[in-house]
Formats: sequence, structure tokens, C-alpha cells
Amino acid sequence: MLNYPVWEIPYLGGGLLIAIVATIHVFIAHFAIGGGLFLVMTERKAYRENDERILDYVQRHSRFFLLLTLVLGAMTGVGIWFTIGLVSPAATSSLISIFVWGWAIEWVFFFVEIAAIIVYFYTWRKLQPKVHLAIGWIYFIAAWMSLFIINGIVAFMLTPGAWTETRLFMDGFFNPTYWPALVSRTLVCFALAGIYAILTASVFTDKELRGKMVRYAAKWSLPAIILLPLSLYWYYGSLPGIAQEILTGGLPFIYNTAILSVVAGIALFVLVAVAAWLFPSRVPVAYSILLLLVGFTVMTSAERVREAIRKPYVLYDYMYTHSVLKGEEYNLREEGILKAWGWGKHDDINDDTILRAGQDVFRAQCMACHTIGGYNDVLKVSENFTVDDLEIVVLELEHFRGYMPPFAGSFDEARAVAEYIISVKEDRTANLSTIRSGR
Repeated sequence: MLNYPVWEIPYLGGGLLIAIVATIHVFIAHFAIGGGLFLVMTERKAYRENDERILDYVQRHSRFFLLLTLVLGAMTGVGIWFTIGLVSPAATSSLISIFVWGWAIEWVFFFVEIAAIIVYFYTWRKLQPKVHLAIGWIYFIAAWMSLFIINGIVAFMLTPGAWTETRLFMDGFFNPTYWPALVSRTLVCFALAGIYAILTASVFTDKELRGKMVRYAAKWSLPAIILLPLSLYWYYGSLPGIAQEILTGGLPFIYNTAILSVVAGIALFVLVAVAAWLFPSRVPVAYSILLLLVGFTVMTSAERVREAIRKPYVLYDYMYTHSVLKGEEYNLREEGILKAWGWGKHDDINDDTILRAGQDVFRAQCMACHTIGGYNDVLKVSENFTVDDLEIVVLELEHFRGYMPPFAGSFDEARAVAEYIISVKEDRTANLSTIRSGR
């Protein structure tokens, strides 16, 4: 699992880059599912009410939907594979190997999804309504089935369940958080369908139509937002104990992020309700953009919490964040991480090579989560430590920093990475002093 090079991203860090790309993609992808059902149901509404204005609205909304989901959605989807493959290749390889048939099935649904939405858009008013609606239903079913598959793989990363013992596909796929996560994500899909629809409705100059469609779109969002806390409570009850501990205060930053998600969710409910019932015909574009930003805040904070409560694992109870398999760390204490990693210099660690070795150990063991001088800066974490202090902390990471993986390296390598971090800190302090004295 360690036979991969590292992709070093100064200051930003690989984990944060994945989070940025993934959150944007998730925010669009959930709309791509809920918005598909919105298209079909709203088109049916137009036929049922014999309202040409609603039909025009749906057609225009479908253009926005197509461009957003197929262009930006596809770009960020590819971006996720690119970033996770470079930042965490061992975990990516494991997920592909474990769920190879799941990925294959999902890609089939994704192909059907893309083909259906293209046909749906380009056959407006060219097909019989029933045929056109049938194509829309094909799109929605394929899109939701993509979620059905992906949800199992994503949920597995936090709750592999019996898979750790049986190694059976179904045990990993239908894991303890599968169903609550699927319900929660489906509700998010419906909520986002309504929020995006408010945006496209707010651009209409026809106030009567704007008011009608804003209120209609709100009816998609409000019930989903109300039900979402119940599904998340179900989800919380399915989490392993350490994840619940992190979420409820074990890591203050994560707890505060969870609170932010709750507060933003309440604000979103209020803003949608106000728009729908107080001034639906006068909702400005700026207000609808605000709704999207608040919704994005909810999604971002919730996804950040979901990722963080896996600590110290990247694949829970199986692979640590530094790509070492659970249990392997004890063997690596004997042979050393650098020999197992294979991408550093393997000379004996001595006074001449210790800093170079320490840098390689940092890359192999620490860089998955930490940077030098940037996001989650290791220099700040260790700013009050001496080399001896830091060496002890490195060797006892899981005890000193309760949600960090154990150090998987030799005693000499622990000393080397401590020397490296302190030397970088001292060099930066000296450079800063020189700059200040020269002013």
C-alpha cells in the first residue's frame, strides 16, 4: 500500500484540495438527481394545467440544468478522480479493487443518464409529451441509481461493517450507514432541486409566473429540509463510537463545523419560507443566489464533518490516513517506513542524512493531512516543542493527538522527522528575524 509516490501541494495540502473539488461536485451532483425529477414533474404540471408559460419555464430550466450538470458537474467529477488518485492513491486503488463491479454498474447508469438528458433537452416539442416524459423518467431513474451505487462506496469509507471480517462485497456495500445516508442524500437532492429552481424562476419578468414557480419550487425544498434532521439523527446512531465522539466535541473544530451546518440549515429553511410566502413574485436574483450560498454552506460543512469523523482512517478500521494498513504499523516499527515506501533515499540515518530522511518520512507519514507553513500547518502544531519533545509525540501520536494514526516507522525515523520539522521551524524563524532587522 506504500508503493506510490506523493503529490506535494505546498500550503494548500492534498486533503483540502480534494475537499474543495469534491464539495463543488457534490453540490452539483445532488442537484443533477433531484433536478431530474423536478423537470419531469414540472413538465407534467404544465401539461396537466395546460399552461404554456410553465412549459416554457421548464424548457429554459432544462438548458440551465444541462449546462451546469454536464459541463461543470462532469469537470469536477473528473477532478475528484484526478485529485484522489494523486493525493491518496492507495485508498483509491483499494476502493476500485473492492467495488470494481459496483463502479462498473455505476458507470453504466452514468452513461444512460448523460444520453437521456441530452435526448430530453434536444427533443423539446419534437416528441409526443408521453414519450418526452418517459425519457425524463429514464434520466431520473438512472441518476438516482448512480446515487444508490456511489452511496454504498462512500458510506463504506466510514462504516465498512462486517466487510473487515468477511471481505464480501455486499457486507461492505450495504454497511451500517448505507440506508440513513441514502435517505439523507435523497432529501438533499430534493432540497437542492427546489433551491436551484428558485434561482431560474427569479429571472422571469412575468411576476405572476415568477411567484407561482417560486412557491412551487419551495414546496420541493421545505419538506426535505424538515425531514433531513430526522434522517441525520438516524445516520448519527449508525456511526461507530469514535466517530460519535469526534462529532460531539472530541475535535472542537469539527463540532463547531457541525453546529455551523445546523445553523445554516435553519437559516436556509427560513429564507426559502420567506421567499415562498411573503414575496414570491418579487424574489430578486440576488436573493436566490443567497439561498444557493447558504445551501452550499450546509453541504460544505456537512461533508467536512463526514470526512473528518473517519479520523484516524482514510478507510475506517482498515487503512490509516497515511495509507498504512491497520496492523502494519507494528511491522514498520522494525523495518522502517522508508524501506517500505520505496520513494526516498534508503541510506542509514546519520548526522549527514537525518534531515533528508526526516523530509522523506514527513512526506510518507504526515503530508496526507499536514503542510509546512500552510493549511493544518505542522509548524504551528509543534511550535512549543523541542526536538526531544516532538520525537516523543511522534512515537505516541495516537495518545498525544487522539485522532491521529500511529506513527509507522522506526525510532530513528521518528527522530529524523522531529529534527526536520524543528530545523524548518528554526530556519523560518531566523529568516523572519533577518527580514525584520533589515527594515
